[in-house]
Amino acid sequence: MTTPEISFEFFPPQNLEASFRLWDTVQVLSPLDPRFVSVTYGAGGTTRDLTRDAVATLHKSSGLNVAAHLTCVNASRAETLAIADQFASAGVNDIVALRGDPPKGAGGFTQHEDGFANSVELIEALADTGKFNIRVGAYPDRHPEATGPDSDVDWLKRKIDAGASEALTQFFFEADTFFRFRDKCAKAGIDHVLTPGILPIENWKGARNFARRCGTVIPQWLDDAFETAMRDSREDLLATAICTELCSELLDGGVDKLHFYTMNRPELTRDVCHALGVAPKVSLENVA
Repeated sequence: MTTPEISFEFFPPQNLEASFRLWDTVQVLSPLDPRFVSVTYGAGGTTRDLTRDAVATLHKSSGLNVAAHLTCVNASRAETLAIADQFASAGVNDIVALRGDPPKGAGGFTQHEDGFANSVELIEALADTGKFNIRVGAYPDRHPEATGPDSDVDWLKRKIDAGASEALTQFFFEADTFFRFRDKCAKAGIDHVLTPGILPIENWKGARNFARRCGTVIPQWLDDAFETAMRDSREDLLATAICTELCSELLDGGVDKLHFYTMNRPELTRDVCHALGVAPKVSLENVA
């Protein structure tokens, strides 16, 4: 089994306590030498300013390659591209371009009257600037708004053709889900990097609810395993074992990059990375 290249997703803090948690998360995971870290954008663009500030701070203080999420929600084209320019001015040239989730209770995505209609239009505009390396989302399980069995692959092909260099997938619970999607993408002529998104399960109830909202298939065996583990207070051991096994199967299947959704709780992600052979990178100044 080869040692994977890894990357991490964080979300921006909304209060002082969360700021400390984010910084603690960065301190725990940065020694693993990720190829990049990304900072999310809240539903409905609710964390736009927080994301911008967190990205700028991490880029300046952590030494990590930071990618900023950018969405189309509740903003005009000019406003969205102005935010992109702010990222570029701060030295951040990696963007994860997404349509974005609508505000809570909105019922669905509504295009701003002067805004981008979808992620493809956003990617095209970002690519035209020539300033950014653009990553996008992909959906191994069917997106809740998908109109057909192949629409997720079709949309990904459009995003790649618009200028994206890499796709980060939504999380999934079985390796075969990713392999089937990878095969469909290859058949459609998509030859860019397709990186599996991994969700270490810190809390099964929360992860299960998250999966249902995202359209991620929940295997019955996984639900049963966590129900048993919670009765025996062994959910942490189970979570580590299941996540490590999923990643190992992906690596055995030819994957060489993994993207972890950390939820700003780093310990489980760190433990899984260690189990996969990802060792902390020790700088010379830390050697006695």
